Amino acid sequence: MSDLNRGIMKFAGADSPKLVTISTILVLGSITILILWALSSAYALG
Repeated sequence: MSDLNRGIMKFAGADSPKLVTISTILVLGSITILILWALSSAYALG
């Protein structure tokens, strides 16, 4: 059992490369959107 198949990810295939890639894109995308929103709120960008 890998470390990715523990905790809240207790289902078969939780450590598959496809699921890890999708999760990474969602997390990094969310962080990027939050940073851009914070910058546009703090400064008059565009």
